Amino acid sequence: MDQIFFSGTLPPSLIFILGAMLVPALSGRLKQVYLLMLPLAALLMLMSMPNGMHWNTSLLGYDLVLGRIDGLSRAFGYIFSLVSFIAVLFALQVKDDIQHVAGLCYAGAALGVTFAGDLISLYIFWEIMAVASTFLILARRTKSAHGAAFRYIMVHIVGGLLLLAGVVMKISQTGTTAFDYIGLGLNDPASILIFLGIAINAAIPPLHSWLQDAYPEATATGAVFLSAFTTKSAVYLMARTYPGTELLIWLGAAMAAIPIFYAVLENDLRRVLAYSLINQVGFMMVGVGIGSELAINGTVAHAFCHILYKALLFMSIGAVMHMTGRSRCTDLGGLYRTMPLTCLFCIIGAASISAFPLFSGFVSKSMIISATGHGKIVAVWLILQFASAGVFHHAGIKVPFFTFFGHDSGLRPKEPPLNMLLAMGIAAFLCVYLGVNPGPLYSILPFPVEYVPYTGAHVVAQLQLLMFGALAFTLLILSGKYPAEIRAINLDTDWFYRKGGRLFYVVADKVFNGINAVSARLTTGAVRGLAALCDALPATVAVIITAPVNWLSGSERRNGHAWKAFVQEALATGTVPTGATILVITLGLACLVAVALVL
Repeated sequence: MDQIFFSGTLPPSLIFILGAMLVPALSGRLKQVYLLMLPLAALLMLMSMPNGMHWNTSLLGYDLVLGRIDGLSRAFGYIFSLVSFIAVLFALQVKDDIQHVAGLCYAGAALGVTFAGDLISLYIFWEIMAVASTFLILARRTKSAHGAAFRYIMVHIVGGLLLLAGVVMKISQTGTTAFDYIGLGLNDPASILIFLGIAINAAIPPLHSWLQDAYPEATATGAVFLSAFTTKSAVYLMARTYPGTELLIWLGAAMAAIPIFYAVLENDLRRVLAYSLINQVGFMMVGVGIGSELAINGTVAHAFCHILYKALLFMSIGAVMHMTGRSRCTDLGGLYRTMPLTCLFCIIGAASISAFPLFSGFVSKSMIISATGHGKIVAVWLILQFASAGVFHHAGIKVPFFTFFGHDSGLRPKEPPLNMLLAMGIAAFLCVYLGVNPGPLYSILPFPVEYVPYTGAHVVAQLQLLMFGALAFTLLILSGKYPAEIRAINLDTDWFYRKGGRLFYVVADKVFNGINAVSARLTTGAVRGLAALCDALPATVAVIITAPVNWLSGSERRNGHAWKAFVQEALATGTVPTGATILVITLGLACLVAVALVL
């Protein structure tokens, strides 16, 4: 086995996963410091690592690479480590070790996927991600959370199986576990299966409904982890394996546009954020599909910024939920009076996701839109402009307006604990810092950057778009035409998989439990028959052996049934006539002598 260590260090993924195992053994301040040190250690290690293949080992004759570090993986590794620190800080007050362990394993698995240089370790970390993230939903311990977690893991098991099938076929085709660019080939089943497995995690429509079903059911802190890793690790893999795939341009455009309509109608604020997450990943898919250096740089930059501002939005709503127990538009409003800092942080997140100039979303999203313009993909360019206005409408205005302003709900909660405020403050600072000074972000992108976001045309065009969205929202509110926030469930394509999940459960229950029942009956009958046979066997053998005794003794019990009853009674009571015993012994010795003479 080759060395799994590099300069005496562990891979960042294993720092998280192995480190999580010690969490239940710690308590108090020591546990909190330890939790914060794990992501910092991973980040510092990554910063010191040169590009190349590290932490090589082998398994069953296959080469495994746990540390493929290059421009693409390094950028995702930085943001995954950074957001892990922010999410852990936000969750420090949580007493539930399951959430801490699951969150760390989830983050570690995402880093494992990011740095995997082979298909086997990629699949292993992919499945660890699915399992660990499920516990962040289950940890809420409500009936709806349990149902959502069941549907969530069911979908990701299907995605994992598709990925596994593609991996096995690809290894069989190439004879190696290494992977990089794959490309989508209609005559290559392996590439199609791997693509579908990644597409499920990327929440590409119509395979997206697991996301808005599951994320709102997670704990307040668990949703922060969930918003960062699953879809963005899928974005990374798409950028690694399928750049320039034209199909992704159109899938991404649909992905950016369709969720807007659902987000406008949605009452639950975390479902609104889930839909806006799908919308933003759509921009990234368009960038991957275009595949140019500008587009890939835009995708990576937007993933980096998106993780920060989406985590900030989920943290702000999570803080509100933590203090009030509510997350619906109809239950909230007027909270700016007693939660001014949380309100400010939410507005910064909203401005960032809306791509306001001087906020992080502006310096990343505009790269992707510019790439569509350079590629002369006019229809997609128009769709992305519409999607930009739409996300400002629902995530940029609706979320902070109905949470902190709007009608007065009468709630007067205090600000959340200090650790939550610090986590939101760090994320908010980075959203503003990267928006004002994008140089550090551009310096870690996979390709050299010559793009300048702050040109007169970019700024004016974006402000016009945003002001149009703000005007439309204002007019709809003042005219009473804005869709009412009501307590309702808006069915998406999740209707099919909810029904499908229930059908799968019923079929599985009838088929497999029916097989179990039949097997139980057959097994019970066989065991009972064998027991009866074993119970009767000694008496039967004794009757056969003693039949000569019965005949020679001239007994009155020459009748077979009578003799059988006599022998059974004798065996049961242990009272066998002495003469019969002597006769049996004599016959036995005679048989032995006869056998000896014959041999």
